[in-house]
Amino acid sequence: MKTLYKALPWCFLALFAVEIVVILLPKRDGELHGRDFGRLPVLLNGRIQPFDSVARNALLQIRSTGDVPLAEVPSWKFWQHPPKLTSTDWLLEAFFKPEVADTRPIFLIHHPELISELKLGEKGVEKSGLRYYTFDELGPVLTEIGAQSRKASEIEDAQRTPYQKQVLKLGNAVILYQRLKNSVQPSGDHDFVGFIAEYQAALPAGLAAFRARQAGGTVDEAALRQFTDLAKQLDDLANMAYPLVVPPLDPTADRQGWLNIGASLLGSIQGHPVHPAVNWYAQMATAYTHGQPAEFNRALAEYQAWLAPQFAKEVGKGRSEYYFNRIKIFLHATIIYLFAFVLAGGALLTYGVSPSLSESLRRSAFYLIVLAFIVHTFGLIYRMVLEGRPPVTNLYSSAIFIGWGACALGLVLERVYKLGLGSAVAALAGFVTLLIAHNLALGGDTMEMMRAVLDTNFWLATHVVVVTLGYASTFVAGTLAMAYVVLGLFTPLLAAKVGKVGGSTNLGQALGKMVYAIVCFAALFSFTGTVLGGIWADQSWGRFWGWDPKENGALLIVIWNVLILHARWGKLVAERGLMNLALFGNIVTAWSWFGVNMLGIGLHSYGFMDSAFTWLMLFNGGQVALIVLGCLPLNLWKSFQPMATPPPSPPTPTSPRDRKKISPLPAT
Repeated sequence: MKTLYKALPWCFLALFAVEIVVILLPKRDGELHGRDFGRLPVLLNGRIQPFDSVARNALLQIRSTGDVPLAEVPSWKFWQHPPKLTSTDWLLEAFFKPEVADTRPIFLIHHPELISELKLGEKGVEKSGLRYYTFDELGPVLTEIGAQSRKASEIEDAQRTPYQKQVLKLGNAVILYQRLKNSVQPSGDHDFVGFIAEYQAALPAGLAAFRARQAGGTVDEAALRQFTDLAKQLDDLANMAYPLVVPPLDPTADRQGWLNIGASLLGSIQGHPVHPAVNWYAQMATAYTHGQPAEFNRALAEYQAWLAPQFAKEVGKGRSEYYFNRIKIFLHATIIYLFAFVLAGGALLTYGVSPSLSESLRRSAFYLIVLAFIVHTFGLIYRMVLEGRPPVTNLYSSAIFIGWGACALGLVLERVYKLGLGSAVAALAGFVTLLIAHNLALGGDTMEMMRAVLDTNFWLATHVVVVTLGYASTFVAGTLAMAYVVLGLFTPLLAAKVGKVGGSTNLGQALGKMVYAIVCFAALFSFTGTVLGGIWADQSWGRFWGWDPKENGALLIVIWNVLILHARWGKLVAERGLMNLALFGNIVTAWSWFGVNMLGIGLHSYGFMDSAFTWLMLFNGGQVALIVLGCLPLNLWKSFQPMATPPPSPPTPTSPRDRKKISPLPAT
């Protein structure tokens, strides 16, 4: 059994390490080179990104998932993996076979009143209480969706009801989908090569007829009508297209001068030749529509060969970001964190019951968290390289970075106090923050361009990183306090001796030392980061401090951490009081991180979400409940209940006379 306990950590580590290696390995393309198409660079939201990111972010906004299942499986059958359309495959359908894309259940509607209002109750696909609808199913009510969405948009966000928010989101999803369908060729066209040839052939006579009409001469009405019909379709295409897919012919003149296909073709009216990229896109469109993968691959390869010399940076960016999207590195880190948390919890629960098993589970959790931390770090650095910026630029990236910092602190704690608590904190922090980041990504592109005031790498690398580490440290202290209250109330573990951390120290005292040390760290970093933020504000806005809500939130964290330290130094609180103050620190930090952005006012109200009020209140309510439990009398805490003492044993005789006196039976 001891051999099994020793081997168990290495088995878990090998299992998850092999999984990570497998997902990092390159994948081969199919008969049709859809992966290569997904790597093609385009310009959207002010930045170069691959088609795959366009598709993935669009699906997250429309369906809240990054791919499209081709069959629905009940959630409890988690071992079954139905076939899925990847984001790029779905985008190819939307571009070139919209009649097929219209049959995919991608529109998420979860508000029962809206489903009833649109009379969609008998339609759609149900999954875990959510319903997904196809564009064809929404077709009869598109006018109603548009009208209600416009009404909802006229209401301030803070005043919108859940119904209005849902209908506005659905209206935006429909518009986004329609724009995607009209991004490469007019929706419904099945021969884009022929369309362009017809347009080029009609252009000279059409322009001549147009000029003749302006001059008052004889007009070729048929030529003019043909030309205006084609130009109208291109104008609609130019107005509807979502990404800019046509690169500039001369990148040295204007590297950001990308156009959509409609605008590029309309440039022919002014005498510009048809861009070669437009012809290759047209060939890909026609080949895909008619099921000719070889022709599609040929046009794609020719376009890639044309791009490579002049747009090497953009091509490299597209390939790198496509790879990052495919491996889903943070998802796999989340899974490892969750598994490690279960193991760390098992180590704590078996502490003192089965020391060998507890130590085996503790080591297993620690090894897995080290692996998850390495994966987390890889993803964090990869994003930094892709963005060309430090790790904290919006709420999504700050969640990832806070989780990374909290995990690092948890690992340090586990190395010092080999109890499993540090591992539990690291795993919980990593899992929760990456889960928050996943939900924040549902809003779309997480690598969007920053506002001008933020586009300063030096201050991003100093103020934002330092103050975010202060946030992470405060959360770690609060998480340890949560463990203290839960373990103290419901288990006897706080009274357990932990000899490796010094003599007669028990687990409760060890937790107190951990929280105190981390609060010292948090106070230093939050104060330093806030001062650096003031210097940045002076550089950007001409004043060091303006009592902006975000500035006030940062100051609150500093004040609260300093208050905890002074309360402890002045002996105003003991062990439990320190824990309750650390718990309230979670509320202060959550409000300063999320809450002040929900106010929608101030210079710092950009680039963040405003729709998590319910979750924030639930979190704060949970912390208040733990504080109340932490204030319960000690006789209700299982860890502090008096132990039943055994009856005293009789004294040991010291002499024959004493032995004779206390002997209850006569000698025989």
